[in-house]
Amino acid sequence: MKVLPRRRGAVLVNSALGVALLGGAALAYATVNGSGGTAAAKPVARTATVAKGTVLATVSGTGTLVSPTDAAQDFTTGGRLTAVKVAVGDTVRKGQVLATVDTTAAQQQLDAARAALTTANANLTKAQAGVTTTTTEPLPPSSSSTSAPSASGAGAGSGGGHGAGGSSTPAPQTTTITTTKVDDAAVAQAQQQVATAQTNLTNAQAALAGTTLTASVDGTVASISAKVGDTVGATAAGSSSSSTAKSTGASAGSGSPSGFIVLTNPTGMQVTANFSELDSLKLKKGEAATVTLNAQSDTKLNATVLSVSSLPVSSSGAAGSSAVQYSATLQLSGDTSTLRTGLSATVQVVTGEADNALSLPTSALSGTGSSRTATVVHTDGSTERVTVGVGVEGDSTVQVVSGLAEGDKVELPTTSGTNGFPNASFPGLGGGAGGRGGAGGAGAGAGFPGGAAGSGGSGRGGRG
Repeated sequence: MKVLPRRRGAVLVNSALGVALLGGAALAYATVNGSGGTAAAKPVARTATVAKGTVLATVSGTGTLVSPTDAAQDFTTGGRLTAVKVAVGDTVRKGQVLATVDTTAAQQQLDAARAALTTANANLTKAQAGVTTTTTEPLPPSSSSTSAPSASGAGAGSGGGHGAGGSSTPAPQTTTITTTKVDDAAVAQAQQQVATAQTNLTNAQAALAGTTLTASVDGTVASISAKVGDTVGATAAGSSSSSTAKSTGASAGSGSPSGFIVLTNPTGMQVTANFSELDSLKLKKGEAATVTLNAQSDTKLNATVLSVSSLPVSSSGAAGSSAVQYSATLQLSGDTSTLRTGLSATVQVVTGEADNALSLPTSALSGTGSSRTATVVHTDGSTERVTVGVGVEGDSTVQVVSGLAEGDKVELPTTSGTNGFPNASFPGLGGGAGGRGGAGGAGAGAGFPGGAAGSGGSGRGGRG
């Protein structure tokens, strides 16, 4: 097709304008992205101001509430229940009778033990008395029984023999001797029998007393596991079992007391919680803590660390892994009368605190340990890298002990982006203008990155 001279001139003018527009857009884009960009295109530095405040370092754990006076009440003498004198929910006092079992067998054992002790005491008395023997022995003759014949007797004899049959020998004299012999071995054996009988009697008396179950502590009846007519067993500990003794097993709070009757008492309530290996090393006796009940998130309780276990407990982790944890026991303060044993809780322990201390967000410092670095932004806009000594490292802030002063501004890390603009685009820049089309055609404009497409130009087509 043959182009007329007037139309050829219009085309040339439009082409020149399009080239100029595109060149200007390219220049602007290069200016924004190049090293010689203006201050408006450079990301504005964020800063934090060194200020005085309180820096808190805390560790968290989870656990359950327990009461050291919760106790399982069990008979020391088993048997058939003859009476249960309390019901669930009743408030009882220490020493109050809770239940009884049949005393027949225990009474028989007591009567037998008493009889055995009586017999043993009699045997001891007999052994200590010994064996007594009596013997008769003649006395030796006295000197008076062998004196010479009298003169009258001699004269009579010489006068005709009258005295020959008149003399006699005196009868021998005797004495009775009584002796008592004590067998020391028999006495020792009898004494041992008495001691054994006394022990048996004491045990029998305790067994009879054990048929009556009394409350070992004040509390509220939480459960009763048998009824009248049932047979209950005996435990060596009797009614002395408590939740504190039973909660030192594999996991904290896992040992709520169990027995024939269980008494609970929220007075002196405690919480046992598990902490990670690293956090447990920061726990110390006497540290303050806050306890939040999972069922009542608005309830905050103050507590103090009583002890930290040196034995680990294990909890299952993801994909069957096992995470080692350590348990700690904390004493709750304030009114605990409305709390219940077994409530789950989250525990936050304050392991470090600095009051009225210079502080900064932890992110404003680089490095680790007690010596770190920061970029100070001066009033004239210049920056300086300084060394900062830190103290207590809190959950989100850190204590500044050297290197910075109150009011200093410290640069914070910037959010990474391209060209200083989101999505690397120059905001608000529209697309290029479309060229003037011929013969009613619409030209599409080339847009700048991020801008709207240019509108097509309209032109009057030349006559053929």
